[in-house]
Parts: sequence; structure tokens; C-alpha cells
Amino acid sequence: MEPFRRLDAVAAPMGTPNVDTDQIIPARFLWRKRDDGWGHLLFCDLRFNEDGSEKQFVLNRAEYRPARVLVADRNFGCGSSREHAVWSLYDYGFRVVIAPSFGDIFFNNSFQNGFLPIVQPEEVCEALRKSLEEKPGSHIEVDLEAQNVVVPDGTAYHFAIDPFRKECLLAETDEGRFTRGHIHKIDVF
Repeated sequence: MEPFRRLDAVAAPMGTPNVDTDQIIPARFLWRKRDDGWGHLLFCDLRFNEDGSEKQFVLNRAEYRPARVLVADRNFGCGSSREHAVWSLYDYGFRVVIAPSFGDIFFNNSFQNGFLPIVQPEEVCEALRKSLEEKPGSHIEVDLEAQNVVVPDGTAYHFAIDPFRKECLLAETDEGRFTRGHIHKIDVF
């Protein structure tokens, strides 16, 4: 994990609702270890044909290949509890997904892996995806400390985040490491 403060990066639109964890990372790859690398497997069945050739998919377009922000549709990351979905997004280079809603387990797994899921109203996400489709390669700025997303036209949208989760992202930690950092206080207690 790396600390998250501010990110100014290319954003990619993905307007499909209910993208589940099996679409993000197919189950047949789950035997792999965390350190094996997962980015090249992200959206594998959506990105590639059986022979390995590329399909028509947003991340196969040159303008979106360097994307680190994904603007998705509602219920992103629904489905199983696999943490691997977040690993594959993170290892590909993404640090943020902006969507109207998320699968609960995916949402929680994101924070445990240094990844920021941002909830924005459906109409904001829809307008933002349209803007990104019209101007491929556009940047979005995400400022975690100020809790703002600045879109290509300069509009800033505030987002809510649990203060503890924000603190963990800023400090490059998760709940487990945070707790272990207080082991001396726990022992005293």
C-alpha cells in the first residue's frame, strides 16, 4: 500500500451497472498469491478474447490505458467477498473508483487495501462518464484531505468518508496494522 493524499490522473468511464467481482477478476485466477501480481488479469474476460486478442473495451483504448480513476455505474463490485477484485484494480494502477453505490464487501475490502471508493450521486457519475467519453484522456483530481473530487470542467464535488478510514488511507495503514501499532496500550489494558 502507498499513502493516499491527492491524485491527479486520467479517468476512465465504465457505464455498466452491477459490475460484479467475477467480472473484475474471474474466479479461475483466485488460486494465485497476493504477490503474484493481479493487474494484468483485471477485467480479463471483458478485455480479451480466448486467443488473447483485445476486445472493444474502455481500458484497451490508448487514451484510457494510463487511467488511475474509474468512474463506474451503480452497485460496482457486487457479488462475492473476494478481496482479489480490489487487488486487481490496485495492481493495474487504479487508486479510486467513483460510483453511485458499491457492493458492501467490495467497499470494505477497498479500504483494507489502500483503495478509495467514492460515492457520488448517480446523475454526477453519469455526467462525468459522458464528459470522459467526449474527451478521452481527461484528468480527475481526488483530494482525500479536503474530501473533494475535481472534474475536468473544474467543478468540485465533496465526498463523505468515515474519519477512521480516511486516517488509515492517509497513514498508509489498515485496521490490523493500526491495532498492532497500539499493542503496548492493549497489553497495559
